[in-house]
Amino acid sequence: MNVLVIAPHMDDETLGLGGTIRKHVVNDDNVNVVIIANRIYDHQYVDILFKKEKESTFKAKDILGYCDVHFLNLHDERLDMCLQDIIIPLEKYYNRILPDIVYVNYWEDNNQDHRAVFNASRVIFRRAAFNPPKKIIVYETPSSTEQTLPSYSIFTPNYYVNINDSIQIKLDAIACYEKEAREYPHPRSSEAILNLSKRRGIESGFNHAEAFIVIYDQWS
Repeated sequence: MNVLVIAPHMDDETLGLGGTIRKHVVNDDNVNVVIIANRIYDHQYVDILFKKEKESTFKAKDILGYCDVHFLNLHDERLDMCLQDIIIPLEKYYNRILPDIVYVNYWEDNNQDHRAVFNASRVIFRRAAFNPPKKIIVYETPSSTEQTLPSYSIFTPNYYVNINDSIQIKLDAIACYEKEAREYPHPRSSEAILNLSKRRGIESGFNHAEAFIVIYDQWS
């Protein structure tokens, strides 16, 4: 099975669904990750920091064991300026992979880049499109999804994945992103990520879980 994970930034793929990626790998699925934007720091592009972050992504990839990571190299913090800048290269990569399952970030994340990536994806993967995926799944991103304003819709899962066997691998992969690490109780701290997996596990009857919203499933 071909799986495509769309990550607005480096580390979103691991924070959001590192455990599920690992489960797909164990099941011999073909998992590909596409990173939409380059990372900037304090609103400035710093080449040495970007290269270090890219190295972190490859380290995390090796730990999770998925097939390929592809970088679109678009501008961080400016993805919402023109959706076409996302749609054209993402659609091209999608047509190379032709995935059965697509994972994309939540549409109301408290990050303008995240929202832009979802809005571009909803155009590419519309049901009238050429070779649409069979299943579209939305994931949550710690430090962004739970920060959604009260006036907007709240992330309400309808699908859970048991990651009891892959939670430690997820934590090991997240640890590669040293620049993005924070101290507890920040949502991206290792303790907070572990607690979120327990919370989602409590909701679904597992020790550890990742939560998702399935917005389309041709197989159901």
